[in-house]
Amino acid sequence: MSQNTPPTSTDDAEGFSDAEMNEQKAVRLGKRDRLNATAASPAGGAYPVSVPVTHTIPAVRAEFGDLQADAVTGVTVGLAGRIVHLRNTGKLCFASLQSGDGTRIQAMVSLAAVGDESLAAWKDLVDLGDHLFVTGEVISSRRGELSIMVTDWQVAAKALLPLPNLHSELSEETRVRSRYLDLISREQARTNVLSRSRAVASLRKTFTDLEFIEIETPMLQTMHGGASARPFQTHSNAFDTELFLRIAPELFLKRAVVGGIDRVYEINRNFRNEGADSTHSPEFAMLEAYEAYGDYNSIADLTQKLIQDAAFAIAGSHVVTWADGTLFDLGGDWDRIGMYDSLSAAAGIVITPETPLADLVALAAREGIEIDHPIHGKYVEELWEHFVKGSLVRPTFVMDFPIDTSPLVRGHRSVAGVVEKWDLYVRGFELATGYSELVDPVVQRERFIEQASLAAGGDPEAMRLDEEFLRALEYGMPPTGGMGMGIDRMLMALTGLGIRETILFPLVK
Repeated sequence: MSQNTPPTSTDDAEGFSDAEMNEQKAVRLGKRDRLNATAASPAGGAYPVSVPVTHTIPAVRAEFGDLQADAVTGVTVGLAGRIVHLRNTGKLCFASLQSGDGTRIQAMVSLAAVGDESLAAWKDLVDLGDHLFVTGEVISSRRGELSIMVTDWQVAAKALLPLPNLHSELSEETRVRSRYLDLISREQARTNVLSRSRAVASLRKTFTDLEFIEIETPMLQTMHGGASARPFQTHSNAFDTELFLRIAPELFLKRAVVGGIDRVYEINRNFRNEGADSTHSPEFAMLEAYEAYGDYNSIADLTQKLIQDAAFAIAGSHVVTWADGTLFDLGGDWDRIGMYDSLSAAAGIVITPETPLADLVALAAREGIEIDHPIHGKYVEELWEHFVKGSLVRPTFVMDFPIDTSPLVRGHRSVAGVVEKWDLYVRGFELATGYSELVDPVVQRERFIEQASLAAGGDPEAMRLDEEFLRALEYGMPPTGGMGMGIDRMLMALTGLGIRETILFPLVK
């Protein structure tokens, strides 16, 4: 490949062999060296510290997007973008410049406007993928394409590797591992980032309107708690002690409620040393909120409002459009069903908190379900997932869970053997969970002791006995409703995408 001939098109970057990539890089490194050697020329160096931008591509599009063919404006602008299309034809060269949001504009570089030296430098030094600054008049081409008739240009950043083919889909693996290429080449990837930002901003606005206070809790903890999950462990050199990455902020947020912050929330990063699949990531974003003098009913109302407000922030409606074009309605009041009632109906037998464990074991065996640490609640929950979960498409609150799998939840006010807990399911996956919080320190200690027994029996997800948290409860925590929701999963419900698409930079091997 000649160093003086920029490629007119590129294959998908993942389609190049190592030798081809090395050849491309070598050619571009040569151009980088020539740019740096001629920094005083019209090229101006390979990586200038700044360029005199006066307008953005979206702003020019917004102001002049309705120009008729072959029109001139008399308006001179200086703008920059990445070259995503390049065509050099004799005395007139064309480049399509793309802004970060995907908006494009054409740059026209003619011999008459820039002169022999500048045009020759353009043909020698400019490649697909480069960031380019241009100055010139805003015009419309003969074909009606909004353009800049360039009078001056400068490479703003030299790309040393070729872009993927913008007319072909990147593989999912490449999209996840090289998200920067995904953002350059795919509109949906850029939309995902914008949707997430709007959704999170909406969550904060809803909380602010309802007079909740946002706080921060520790990521490094001496004891993991607040959820049933396997933690990541690390070592602090400064304290010479073993620490855990946060699996949930719950126990610290509840300390804040004890301290008098009656409405509190946190949007945070959690870490769980468990499996990864289409709905799970070891590192994920979580929202948790607690409302003094609320319960699991009021917190369900809050959760519905949070998600519906986020949907409206993204779509302007409670009906969202998924990436595949499906319309999904998040409006109205969402169904609330009982876990035991829905399981009984689906399984065809009556299952209650008093159902003998042996009966649950027998049913699970018939259905091919195995439980690592067999207790009543785990069998009920696994059987419920087997029989019921997949049928829930519209948002549904599943109410009233077994008491022995929910150590931080208040016992039900009228039904023995269950707790006031719900899980919110959307499209067949769990999106959020909510409690009437357990605030009695004596009962909480008993629950922790039961969990310690499970941990001693080999359950890696069982909670530890947290004396400092119990001490806080002993100072008195008011009746409280609490909820937790995965931000990444909320975006799954709003966009129809898998979790690796809703996380900008997911953890991969």
